[in-house]
Amino acid sequence: MDEQTIQKGKTLAVVAYCTILGALIAMSVNSENKNAFASFHIRQGLGLSIAFFLLGFVIAMFDNFGVTFGFWGFFFILWLYGFLGAAQGKFHLIPILGIFFQKLFKKL
Repeated sequence: MDEQTIQKGKTLAVVAYCTILGALIAMSVNSENKNAFASFHIRQGLGLSIAFFLLGFVIAMFDNFGVTFGFWGFFFILWLYGFLGAAQGKFHLIPILGIFFQKLFKKL
């Protein structure tokens, strides 16, 4: 992918990691003029947000500080990895879940 495409999609890619609302806004803005770089990170950000909420319901049942802290730490590291990759203009799949998100949201 050329540098111009990455530069044009970088803003939307970063916005996609700003909660589920940011992912939905980025998806809406990117729907007209598809940018491959932005689409890649929108899939990653949206998947990360959805996984956080779905797993958060399960983790909340444990009512244990260690489990909750581990959950938050795990997702913060994944979020930071994706966010920094978008800001640097890199195609970094989020570890463990990234391939799944790319397949699940391939139409975005």
